Amino acid sequence: MAGEPTYIELGVPDVAAARKFYRGLLGWKVSGRSGSGSVQTATLSIGIHDEDDERHFQVFFAVADLDKARAKITKLGGATIGEVHDESDFGRWIECMDPQGVRFGLREVR
Repeated sequence: MAGEPTYIELGVPDVAAARKFYRGLLGWKVSGRSGSGSVQTATLSIGIHDEDDERHFQVFFAVADLDKARAKITKLGGATIGEVHDESDFGRWIECMDPQGVRFGLREVR
């Protein structure tokens, strides 16, 4: 369904520290023994990657048509960040920013 969160990305400078913290707090079991990985919750996936100075949780929302959604973002005063990505295991997606500078992502559901 459009508008539903479909993925969360956690960017941190130290992924080992994030693994330890969220495992202790929430019981997350991150894929792989070390480094970047992902957590599968009952409702969505959370990707964890390191060497990110921005330190963020970024939510990706589902849209039926990514190109139409991109046009609406601009019309409503927001912006897209970079180009559309198309990955076989993740689908089409783009990073965005609302008019106040809050970052989020859009992901085309197939």
